Amino acid sequence: MQNPFPDRSLIIRRGIIVAAIILLIKVASLQVFDPSYIQQAEARTLDKQTLYPSRGLIYDRDGQLLVFNNPIYDINVIYDKIDPAMDTARFCALLDITREEFVRNLTKDWSTRQFSKSVPFTFLRHVTPDRFAAFQESMYEFPGFTPVLRNVRGYHYPHAAHTLGYISEVDQTVVDNYTGDYVVGDYIGTSGIEKMYEPLLKGRKGISYVLRDNLGREVGRISEGKLDSAAVSGQDLQITLDIALQRYAEQLLANKKGSIVCIEPATGEVLALASAPGYDPAALTIHRNRSAAFAALQQDTLKPFFDRSVMAAYAPGSIFKPVLALIAMQENVLQPNRTIYCDGAYRYRHFSYGCHDHITPYNVSIALQHSCNSYFFQTFRDLVEKEGFNRPARGLTTLNTYLQEFGLDEPLGIDLPHEKGGNVPGPAYYDQLYAGDAWRSTYIMSLGIGQGELQLTTLQMANLAAIIANRGYYITPHLIRGFVNSTMSLPEAYTEQKFVQIDRQYFEPVIEGMSRAVTGGTAVTAYHPRIEICGKTGTSQNPHGKDHSVFFAFAPRENPQIAIAVYVENAGWGGTVAAPMAALMIEKYLHDQIDPNRAWIENRMLEMDLLTKP
Repeated sequence: MQNPFPDRSLIIRRGIIVAAIILLIKVASLQVFDPSYIQQAEARTLDKQTLYPSRGLIYDRDGQLLVFNNPIYDINVIYDKIDPAMDTARFCALLDITREEFVRNLTKDWSTRQFSKSVPFTFLRHVTPDRFAAFQESMYEFPGFTPVLRNVRGYHYPHAAHTLGYISEVDQTVVDNYTGDYVVGDYIGTSGIEKMYEPLLKGRKGISYVLRDNLGREVGRISEGKLDSAAVSGQDLQITLDIALQRYAEQLLANKKGSIVCIEPATGEVLALASAPGYDPAALTIHRNRSAAFAALQQDTLKPFFDRSVMAAYAPGSIFKPVLALIAMQENVLQPNRTIYCDGAYRYRHFSYGCHDHITPYNVSIALQHSCNSYFFQTFRDLVEKEGFNRPARGLTTLNTYLQEFGLDEPLGIDLPHEKGGNVPGPAYYDQLYAGDAWRSTYIMSLGIGQGELQLTTLQMANLAAIIANRGYYITPHLIRGFVNSTMSLPEAYTEQKFVQIDRQYFEPVIEGMSRAVTGGTAVTAYHPRIEICGKTGTSQNPHGKDHSVFFAFAPRENPQIAIAVYVENAGWGGTVAAPMAALMIEKYLHDQIDPNRAWIENRMLEMDLLTKP
C-alpha cells in the first residue's frame, strides 16, 4: 500500500529551497532595485583621526603652575562631502570668517599630492572653545566639516617668557628632519624650556578609526575600537625658577635694558633669569592674531626677543678683579698681604689710567673693597709676565686655562637654546691683532680690570659669584628641577660638582674684600643691616654712550643661599643701579619682603626709567 504521507526529507529540502528563493528576492530588492541601500553603503567612509596629546605642564620650584593647556579647535573638511546647497553665509557667521576666507580656505591645488578632494584637510585653524560651541550646535547642517581638538599653551603669570619659551606650527623642514614625528600643522617647542624638553613635553599621538555617514556624522568604529590607540600626555616638568622672585626681577628691570640672574650656589639651580625688555608669554600663545603679535615683537627696536641673560656678551668691568686675584694668588705672583701703592692713577710710560680716591691697598681685601685699578693692573702684568716681559703668551695662556675652569669662553651648558659663551681673548688673537709676537702685557692691561676684549654673559657672572660662594666649585646652572610623577633622574651634568684649581685658603681674602666693599667700599648701596652681602661693583665702559652698571654678589657670607649678577645697560656706576637692585633681590629671596625702612630704595629702583628718561 502506498504511503499517504510524502517523504519528510523531501519536504525539508523543498522548504529550504523556498526560503533561499525568498532571501534572494529580498537581497535583490535591497541591492538592485532599492538605490537607498547603495547610497547608504557608499556614504559610509573610514576616517582615520589623529588624537593629539595634552602637552606636559610646567611648574615652578614651589609647585606653582606656570604653563598649562587650553583647548582649541581646528576644522577639517573633505571637499567631496561638502553640500553645494549649504548656507554659506550662516556657516561663515558661526565661525566668524568672511566669504573671501571661506573661498580661499577651500581653494587648493588639487594637481599636487598634498591635497585630495576625498581626504580631510585643515579648513580653519585656531577656533576658540566659545566660537566652536556655537558652531557645534549647527554642525549637522554642514556635511564634510569635522572638528579636531588641539591643545595650546596658557600662562598663569605674565613672566619668564624667555625661559619658558613658546610653541609654533612646524614647517616642512621640521617634518623632513623628524621623519614620522611631525606633520604639517603640528606644534613644536620653538624656544626656551619648550624647545629644550620638547621630546618629553610633546607626548605621543593616538589614532582613532571612525566610520562616518554622508553628513559626516559618526556611525560606528572599526572593530569596536580595538585598532585605536590612545594619546599619551606629555611629561610634566618642575623647573627651578621661583616665580615670585622672577616677577620681582622683571619689575625692577621695567623701563630698563639689562638682565638679572640668580643661582642657588649649592645646587646650581637658577632661581631667576630675567631679561629686559621682555614680553608677556601669553602674547605668543596659538591664536588667530598670533602672527601680528609676533611681527610686532620682532620689529620692536628694543629687541624683546633677545635674551640678554644668556645671549648678550658684555665687558664685566671690575667684577673680574676677584677672579684675577684668586688666579694670581694661586700662581704665587700675588700674596694676600701684598701692598701696591696707588696715588690715584696707574702710569706706564705715556699711559695713565685713573683710580678712585682711597687709602693705600696694603692687601687684597682692601684692594677689592675700593676696587683699586692700579692694584689689578699690576697684578695682571705680574701674572702675564711670569715667564718674562717678552713672553706674555705663556702667562696669558695660563690665565686663560684658569678662566676656562671658571666656565668662561664657552657656554656653561644651561638647558636653554642659544646660550653664548662670551669671549676670552688668547695669544692667537693678539698675535693677529699686533702682527706676530710684537705685543706685550702693557698692550692688554685693560683685561686686568675686566675691560678690553673680555666679554661675559650675565649667567657667567652669576656663576662666578656662585663659585666664590662655594669656595671653589660650581654645578652647571640649570632650570630643570624634576620630572613630576616620574622616576627619571636629572642629567649628571646638573648634579656634578666642577672644581676650579684654586686652593680654598685664597678665597677668604677675596670674600673679605667683597664683604668690605658692601660695608664700606664701592658697593655700600648694597648694604643690608641684617644680611651679610659679599659683592663687587663693576662699571663697564661704553664707547657709544653712558657706561653700564654691573654688580655680582652672594649672601649670606656663610652657608650662601643665593648668588646674583645684575647688568643694567647705560645706567652708570655699578653702585648706582646694579648694586641696590641686587640687594633688593637678595632681601626679597631671603626675607620674602622688603623692610619698610628700605622702601625708598625699592621705589627708586622701580620708578627709574632709563628708556624714555635716561
